Amino acid sequence: MYPLKYIEPVFRPPSEWKSLILQVTNGCSWNNCTFCDMYTQEQKKFKPKKLEDIEQELMAIKRSGMPVQRIFLADGDALTLPFRRLKEICELINQTFPDVQRISSYCLPRNLTNKTVEQLQELQQLKLSLVYIGCESGDDEVLELIEKGETFDSSKVALDKLQQAGIKRSVMILNGLGGKEFSEQHAINSAKLMNQTQPEYLSTLVVSFPLGQERFAKKFTNGFELPNQLGLFKEMETLLTHLELDKTIFRSDHASNYLVLKGILGKDKQALLAQVQTAINTPNMIPLREEWQRGL
Repeated sequence: MYPLKYIEPVFRPPSEWKSLILQVTNGCSWNNCTFCDMYTQEQKKFKPKKLEDIEQELMAIKRSGMPVQRIFLADGDALTLPFRRLKEICELINQTFPDVQRISSYCLPRNLTNKTVEQLQELQQLKLSLVYIGCESGDDEVLELIEKGETFDSSKVALDKLQQAGIKRSVMILNGLGGKEFSEQHAINSAKLMNQTQPEYLSTLVVSFPLGQERFAKKFTNGFELPNQLGLFKEMETLLTHLELDKTIFRSDHASNYLVLKGILGKDKQALLAQVQTAINTPNMIPLREEWQRGL
């Protein structure tokens, strides 16, 4: 029997599929983004888990004999917890599993407002070495429309702070988030944010609305229209064209994407652009996901 009891639903980045998912909070501390159906108010209300409960779960995992090399701190933005609590959790993990290789978590830029670089360095020394930041966009107009509660500048400050602390950053940008109306500026300003911060990892997903887009679309004065497949490819072309990255690992292979792209930016930039341009001009010459193959 699995020794952990989760409050469902639980989400994790695709790259954490081998990790122990340790739920240290429930839900998302912000939970206002109009595009996001991961944690609805009806499903989940944000609440930190008691430290003693986390300790009991870690001991249960240890007693089970389950090998633990990596641990992902769930739920939506565990880094919203105060520095002291995060330090206590990381210390517990290291005491229980001294050979753990990596601790990671989702992170909102606002989670770091009250944390210093020195505090983040302490967490990094306790093996909190990777965070996943849903920047979604680098365009302030799009960020306001989706009620992200962030700006280009707030995202940049957080990404810079993490870099100074030696914590690797995996940034997510949502393809199609600005609809047809804001597609170009969304791509250009997202590239600008990435260029100024040079994250270690960058991934793109296509925005999806499994519960419908009514809540999301109401903020758009002229209505929201998701770019079609061709429009999404052109937005990706604009993003890649404007990206000037040195050694960022780039992935656009999430199930929501029609076109799978993988490479390192900048050395693979021209090859990736060529793939996108093939998808634009001769889509029958490149493998694309069918609609039934796509998902959130």
